[in-house]
Amino acid sequence: MRNDKENLIVKLTLEFSLDIIKFSEKIRALNRFEMASQIFRSGTSIGANIREAQNAESKADFIHKFKISAKEADELEYWLLLCEKSEFYPSPEKKLLTDLKTIIKIISKIISSSKRR
Repeated sequence: MRNDKENLIVKLTLEFSLDIIKFSEKIRALNRFEMASQIFRSGTSIGANIREAQNAESKADFIHKFKISAKEADELEYWLLLCEKSEFYPSPEKKLLTDLKTIIKIISKIISSSKRR
């Protein structure tokens, strides 16, 4: 299923992962290692699963990988909201939350349109 032309969601999630790495390092610098690890893992997993979906063996496999990405995005949103609401963690930049919501919408659209085909 791999297509080597530029793919918007692959590009978006790669750039987003780089922003997540920066934010998780900011938290790690405060010696909040558990939260930093949770954010790092769920945030970078979104793009990793989407990238893996590009080599899916079937349409069902493609959809499955995107569903995993959707779950990881939802989990990440939870961790970021905890940071935003807790006095012990830095709040994520508004851009990080906005980009995540955009990615969630795109993932959802890809899943629903892939099911219809």
